[in-house]
Amino acid sequence: MSSNVKDNVINAIYNDIYEVAEADIPWDMLSGKTVLITGAGGFISYYLTVAFLIRNDIYDANIRVLGMVRNREKALKKYGKLAERDDLCLITQNVCEPFSFEEKADFVIHAASQASAWHFENDPVGTINANLTGTVNALSYAKDCNAKVLFISSLKTYGAVRDGSHSLKEETVGYLDHDSYKNCYAVGKRAAETLCACYIKQYGMDIKIARPSYIYGASSLDDDRVWAQFIANVVRHENILLKSNGAPYRSFCYVTDTASALLKILLCGECGQPYNISSENSNVTIRDFAKIAVSAFPERNLTLSFENPEDEKEPVQDYTKITPEILDSTRLENLGWKAEVGISEGIKRAVSILESSYE
Repeated sequence: MSSNVKDNVINAIYNDIYEVAEADIPWDMLSGKTVLITGAGGFISYYLTVAFLIRNDIYDANIRVLGMVRNREKALKKYGKLAERDDLCLITQNVCEPFSFEEKADFVIHAASQASAWHFENDPVGTINANLTGTVNALSYAKDCNAKVLFISSLKTYGAVRDGSHSLKEETVGYLDHDSYKNCYAVGKRAAETLCACYIKQYGMDIKIARPSYIYGASSLDDDRVWAQFIANVVRHENILLKSNGAPYRSFCYVTDTASALLKILLCGECGQPYNISSENSNVTIRDFAKIAVSAFPERNLTLSFENPEDEKEPVQDYTKITPEILDSTRLENLGWKAEVGISEGIKRAVSILESSYE
């Protein structure tokens, strides 16, 4: 092997992903197998890919990773010398085009998706297409290989739930306006789950479905998601200014916990069953996430303020109007998984990684 992971990624990232590589899952099921990961240039896919490589370094697991990427140049920059390894093959392939490579996989992790609000507004066709055509292509490839599949869906499939409940369970179905382009992502993910059900019924395939909550970590300083901007503020030693009252109440889950959950679902989950991924201790409002980001680094003397004085008042959750994006992960926890990283610890890790990356 040409490049040991430990010597070719920064320490803080290695320590993070090492936890995934040591997760409590039946790793022997992956030994000697080939795994295709679509969207391998993405945030969570990078963690999964590198975790497999670490297993090979430490345990000689002989896991081969086929990393499908749309932009080869960006992927080579992201993986660096790891891209030279014999156990990682980066495949340049748009998931919406018929797969043009012949190598077979034993497992398919379908993670390719356009998940940012910028894409929803500026490329709704590309966004829904990745979840429709892309999923058909991934499932058809898996069928031809007789591969086991993990489809990474989203909490956005729930839509607007107004039944007075305090959290979202896997069987919950809320309202989605399918005539609005703004729901290109949510409707696409919902339809893709139905595609999975169809392939299970018609072809007897083994397909697991994961619905992650808000995944956070050391994404990038340019990430436009609100939690990522809070972390970027801390990295830049900037005070945080909220332009709203920050009332949205959401389930967050640190990237390492999410990655280990995905592997648990892939190897231990029930075929056709969706599994929520959330950390009960990381259910917070947007304003609380910002508060925690500031309080995690008291030595920086950062402050949280509100652009509009009326937003300073602490919001009260009204469950009679709409159920917040809080996921009940009981089904996943019954498989033996549990989240390990709290919000404060996760933010500290993300800041450490980003600061190390930009030194």
